[in-house]
Amino acid sequence: MEVKLDKRYPLEVDRDRAWRMLRDVAGVAGCMPGAAITEQTDERHYKGNVKVKVGPAGAAFAGDIEVLALDEATMTLQLLGKGADRGGSSASMDLRASIEAGDTPATSVLVGQAAVIVNGKFAQFGGRLMTQVSDMLLAQFADNFRAAAAALPETQAATAAASEPAAVSVATPAVSAAAGTQAVQAAPAVPVSPVAPAAPAKPPAPVAPAAKPNEINALAIAWHLVKGWFAGLLGRRQA
Repeated sequence: MEVKLDKRYPLEVDRDRAWRMLRDVAGVAGCMPGAAITEQTDERHYKGNVKVKVGPAGAAFAGDIEVLALDEATMTLQLLGKGADRGGSSASMDLRASIEAGDTPATSVLVGQAAVIVNGKFAQFGGRLMTQVSDMLLAQFADNFRAAAAALPETQAATAAASEPAAVSVATPAVSAAAGTQAVQAAPAVPVSPVAPAAPAKPPAPVAPAAKPNEINALAIAWHLVKGWFAGLLGRRQA
């Protein structure tokens, strides 16, 4: 069974930090509920696992992730992930994600298109239900991604650009105290008592993720599964 997803998530973080977060494959995996990178074999290949548990039903997928493309100019990342569990279920995902500019320099948009293929016990839930479950998982992922990107430090270029308007230098010539008809003369440098620097501003408090990276909202997913099961049962009785 195949499920296709096309999502856009607004981010309250500048495009530079959002891209630095997206290009960190291990960090991105940590934002996905139940997922983790366990090993990096080379620059483009990783090993990892995904654990999913909904009530009594659960699965642990172990597999490989390949970075197919990483474009700094367009801030685009393409991944291919494949995995299987011991029960015979398997899954694969071809993901293309990018960071677009937001309405202001302090915002951006996470854009993603994915094709997910699931075989085994999870495929019996059907495409519609799998899409609902995927939507919930991706919403949790987006919340974690926002928090992780916002916690990254700003680059020096961005900090300098933000502080430029406040740094204004004014040269003031010295004017003689005599009659106004005298010419304006450049005054020699006068020693000035040093002024104690202002206390540095306190750094902003870190933003906590909306959900822990490796937790899945199992109750919400279970509710959708139960509703789907009852809908299918009632449909069969009416037939």
